Amino acid sequence: MDSIVVKDSNGTVLKEGDAVILTKSLDPKGTSVKLKKGMTIKNIHLTDDEEEIECRVEKVRLVIKTCFVKKA
Repeated sequence: MDSIVVKDSNGTVLKEGDAVILTKSLDPKGTSVKLKKGMTIKNIHLTDDEEEIECRVEKVRLVIKTCFVKKA
């Protein structure tokens, strides 16, 4: 079984529990949460998809594409 390697927008490998910084402002649908460029998100969780990470922002669980984050 191959392990999934998750990389950020710069190609740096991400691990479970890492902190990331947003490289683009995002407005997730269905929530009132606003994600601004430069915001730090701590304690990420890896998913089965190498292009997505799961995180918690203001008590809301979100899935974010790795092309919008870089490792902090």
